[in-house]
Amino acid sequence: MEEELNITYIVLDGHVEVQKYRYLYFMVVFIVYILILCSNSTIVYLIWKHQDLHEPMYIFIAALLMNSVFLSTNIYPKLLMDFLSEKQIISYQACLVQYFMFYALAGSEFLLLAAMAYDRYVSICKPLHYPTIMGKRTVCIFLALAWFLPACHLAGLAIICSHQKLCSFTLKVIYCNNTIYKLFCVASRAVSVFGVFFLLNVAVFPVFFIIFSYTRILIICYHSCGEVRKKAAQTCLPHLLVLINYFFLLTYDVITVRLESDFPKTARLIMTLQLVLYNPLFNPMIYGLKMKEISKHLKKLFSQENMN
Repeated sequence: MEEELNITYIVLDGHVEVQKYRYLYFMVVFIVYILILCSNSTIVYLIWKHQDLHEPMYIFIAALLMNSVFLSTNIYPKLLMDFLSEKQIISYQACLVQYFMFYALAGSEFLLLAAMAYDRYVSICKPLHYPTIMGKRTVCIFLALAWFLPACHLAGLAIICSHQKLCSFTLKVIYCNNTIYKLFCVASRAVSVFGVFFLLNVAVFPVFFIIFSYTRILIICYHSCGEVRKKAAQTCLPHLLVLINYFFLLTYDVITVRLESDFPKTARLIMTLQLVLYNPLFNPMIYGLKMKEISKHLKKLFSQENMN
């Protein structure tokens, strides 16, 4: 009983008229979550099943889509429970875990996109050395770094946050993100330093690296034949679309916390949902339709199901 009394609860006050539209919200979000699970899992299954897709580019795509599933699972089940609950609350410890998972997986997204950019750079700019450079060991190292580097950064940040004294217990969001900093009685210099360090290492530097890689690819393509340009467009365009979308949404997430201006509640809800909606939902569509080899196997899969 004493342990229960010692639990600190945070109110998630970002919902808009949840009491009135709870069942509508639940059904819409539940359908979206099922679509995210099914669409991402289908592409990952195709890449795992077909030997001709066991190449670094497709392995990174599978990792990116799995990352989207993990990110969605960190947010959607709790969101669904909140819609059916009288009070939208979460324990501070669970809030820290959700915060940790959200930014660790968001950071992994940027590092995976950076690995994909490097893979495309080697493939197009150094085709003869591609099998040597992008071997199985290199791919495993990139995947390990993409998932463990952000997690290690965030672990330190989450530990510091767990020891901060709280003077507020209400967040103007629907899930725990970096607005938890506003709960602290005193702004923490250590949290700010760790936050900037994390942002530089897993977002800013990877984005600059991606821009550099694609600039080099564009220069090579400009001086090459039409076939090389076509290959570059087919494989690079989806990555760039995903990167641009994700970068702007995450920039919004960081800026809104730093700015003290009060956003309208509905506008804040819509923008917050976009962070966990667009990429998980549209990534499999972008890669399934734009990547020729994946699209081919996808068509075969659905044609077999129709025949059955």
